[in-house]
Amino acid sequence: MLERVTLEDLVRLRRARDVIDRDYALPLDVPALARVALMSSGHFSRSFRAAFGETPYNYLMTRRIERAKALLRRGDLSVTEVCFAVGCTSLGSFSSRFTELVGESPSAYRARRHEEGAAIPACVAKIYTRPLRTRDPAGAGQPVRIGEADPAVAS
Repeated sequence: MLERVTLEDLVRLRRARDVIDRDYALPLDVPALARVALMSSGHFSRSFRAAFGETPYNYLMTRRIERAKALLRRGDLSVTEVCFAVGCTSLGSFSSRFTELVGESPSAYRARRHEEGAAIPACVAKIYTRPLRTRDPAGAGQPVRIGEADPAVAS
């Protein structure tokens, strides 16, 4: 059963989401984000998922991977340096999550050419380069864009 999110809670959840967007490279955890939203950790996690379609941790990791993709495209930092620059503390976990969301390893992504997207405005590129889940929870074989409603659950 989906939890209903009140307008008052949504305002507080957006405040916490803004903290994730701004401070993604800092050590963030659910209790700290729940304090920002003035909620208990459990209520915050359930409400965040109901409002935004993913857990706070998944949202944080999506932001980190988006930023990592931008840093890797520049090509002047190693994969390890990018891992730590975006706030991850384990290269193995970072690489696994990056591969899961992007579909290729950070090293392969860094080595690939990226000039074709250079002329695209950043606001448009962000939409089209947002990491996708490579595993379809409904089993239909289609990747599900993170943050979008799962079509199998939407009805």
